[in-house]
Amino acid sequence: MDSLQSFFPLVATLAGYLTGSLSFAVIVSRVMGLNDPRTFGSKNPGATNVLRSGNKTAAIVTLLLDAAKGWLPVMLVSWYGKPYAMEEGTMALVGLAAFVGHLYPVFFKFVGGKGVATALGVLLGINWVLGLAAAITWALMAYFFRYSSLASITAAVVAPVSYIFGDGVVWYLNKGALLSISVMSLLLIYRHAENIGRLLKGTESRLGKKSQP
Repeated sequence: MDSLQSFFPLVATLAGYLTGSLSFAVIVSRVMGLNDPRTFGSKNPGATNVLRSGNKTAAIVTLLLDAAKGWLPVMLVSWYGKPYAMEEGTMALVGLAAFVGHLYPVFFKFVGGKGVATALGVLLGINWVLGLAAAITWALMAYFFRYSSLASITAAVVAPVSYIFGDGVVWYLNKGALLSISVMSLLLIYRHAENIGRLLKGTESRLGKKSQP
């Protein structure tokens, strides 16, 4: 039984990655008869680029599904993992796997999005207050500066700090969860490297700007 319990986290992590590999920006666009988001705008298969198609409904559906695929694997471990020695550390690891799946999806030739919505879903699953802090940070930055990339980068920096001063002070600090959250934040910033360059040059696209496929 002990050997099986050590195997369960591996299976859960693999399942999280496969779930994350569902690129809903591409799937939703195909179902709704829109152009492939990898062919216009930033060419990033994510909700923000789907919004540039001019179809707000498609963008909202993509956002919700991308967040759900990060949230659901974490919550499944939370609901059913304890008898199999899977608790907060495994929850965060499975969430990180779903996030990596979004960045490098096996079903889409390992070409994925930047992972903002999926990361939010993961954080909400680990701790809804942590997810809320990241969401509020993103919303405030997006509202005042109108740059999705800047809002995402700021939220990525805030996430591990919020975990340290939230769970670390109020309750307890799980080092595995902190490591997974930190890696996810670093990967998110890395995926925005081109955006950072455009922000510095003043050429970054603002939210709501429509691109022509």
